[in-house]
Amino acid sequence: MVNIDFKPKLFTAVKHYSKEKFMADLMAGIIVGIVALPLAIAFGIASGVSPEKGLITAIIGGFIVSFLGGSSVQIGGPTGAFIIIVYGIVQQFGLEGLAVATVLAGLILIGMGLLRLGTVIKFIPYPIIVGFTSGIALVIFTTQIKDLFGLSMESVPADFVSKWIAYGKSIGSIHFGSLIVGILSILIIIYSPKIVRKIPGSLLAIIVMTAAVYVCKHFLGVTGIETIGDRFEINASLPEPTTIPINLESINLLLPAAFTIAMLGAIESLLSATVADGITGDRQNSNTELIAQGTANLITPLFGGIPVTGAIARTMTNINNGGRSPVAGVIHALVLLLVLLFLGPLTKHIPMACLAGVLVIVAYNMSEWRTFRSLLKNSKSDIIVLLVTFFLTVIFDLTIAIEIGILLAMVLLVKRISETSNISVIKDELNMATDAEKTADNDKLILPKDVEVYEIDGPFFFGIANKFEASMRWAGVKRPKIRIIRMRKVPFMDSTGLHNLESLYRLSDKEGIQLVLSGVNDKIKAMLDKTGFARKIGKENICSNINEALERAKALHATSA
Repeated sequence: MVNIDFKPKLFTAVKHYSKEKFMADLMAGIIVGIVALPLAIAFGIASGVSPEKGLITAIIGGFIVSFLGGSSVQIGGPTGAFIIIVYGIVQQFGLEGLAVATVLAGLILIGMGLLRLGTVIKFIPYPIIVGFTSGIALVIFTTQIKDLFGLSMESVPADFVSKWIAYGKSIGSIHFGSLIVGILSILIIIYSPKIVRKIPGSLLAIIVMTAAVYVCKHFLGVTGIETIGDRFEINASLPEPTTIPINLESINLLLPAAFTIAMLGAIESLLSATVADGITGDRQNSNTELIAQGTANLITPLFGGIPVTGAIARTMTNINNGGRSPVAGVIHALVLLLVLLFLGPLTKHIPMACLAGVLVIVAYNMSEWRTFRSLLKNSKSDIIVLLVTFFLTVIFDLTIAIEIGILLAMVLLVKRISETSNISVIKDELNMATDAEKTADNDKLILPKDVEVYEIDGPFFFGIANKFEASMRWAGVKRPKIRIIRMRKVPFMDSTGLHNLESLYRLSDKEGIQLVLSGVNDKIKAMLDKTGFARKIGKENICSNINEALERAKALHATSA
């Protein structure tokens, strides 16, 4: 029976809840809801969907993540990391394709949580995370150039290079009113925290610039500054749930995109929760968190929402304002619901250039350029993984970047481990001066005649198969009567290592050479028992240390004499 690791933090938090904790969560939830408002709208539009779909995602997805999640302070919703992949899916497969991909991603995330893969996701190499995060930031910035400068363009090309070529051709159509709105929005976001700490800079920028543009358009006759209402129809209500047509064809078509959504969501959510744990001193349940994220991505598309994940910036806002239980996240979702129902129509007056300014700041904060620069001083393999992931994200897409980035990191890791694994052949004597298996005062251990020792230093896996074969060839023409394979420094062995060992046994048996294993740890010994190799070689020939192995070699030598 499978033991499911699903323990939502909300259910344990309310057992010891108090009025004081509720008031703290209430204030934090209201503030996070206010912070999330402009971001949800901006992320929705940048992802190629209508603004209320961004709000719906924050409301439904945010509620589910807090209600079922494994973190006490995680805030869920749409994030900048998903803009590029969501936009690409919408352009290629439409809103229906996005819904299918998001549902499939939800199922993948739930499956990962049920299989207890939450801890494994945390081991994604850091250069990959920085590479695709910085790449996403650059692409987000690129997508906002049209609205920031108010360029007159019939359509914006999908790929990175073509976008900049098209921008260059349209440079003469800059609308300076839109550009001023965008620049002022950026300046307000940057400098307002130094003056007004209680109101988020992005929200203040939207309020100020929306009011200013409204006055300019309706009282001063200024034209050409595009607003949300000029591009979208705002539906200020929660839509009815709809069915999503999933069939084998759509699964085959959208599974790669769904996998990318799931991996990106898992990485970002668990990274956010881990950062939060470091500040609050709490401990997340990563498997529960994955199940909650999966459930959110399973349900949100039924209402027209986009992918949901943990949002680091909003989670940090929650912590900094006193939120310490999932109740704060639930309140944040309710605040956004009230905004959608009662203030939704007002969002049509928000200038597109202002939202572009908000996303430029989001892109800058995501870029992690200082971390990117510091990683360029690391090892060559880290630099290669970082740059390949970054350029693949920018030039191609995130799906390719994550898949190739992880594959490249694995290949380089195998290469690095292989380089640290050595196989040495010893024929006359063993130097025991610093050997942990030394039992006498003698620093040298003389090997009996016709005994050869192969010492493996490091994991015995497919990465060192060639080294093992090379060592066999190097051993020379003269064949010993007994080969001792010293494995005291072998932490693990995979199927290829076992295959090499079996090949060596067959070759040795054919040539009349006896094989003896020395220093085999319990895990490898269990593997040898399970596969039947221990029975082939003889359990008496699997020794715990080199001294025992040499005694066995002497006994075998005497028997054959």
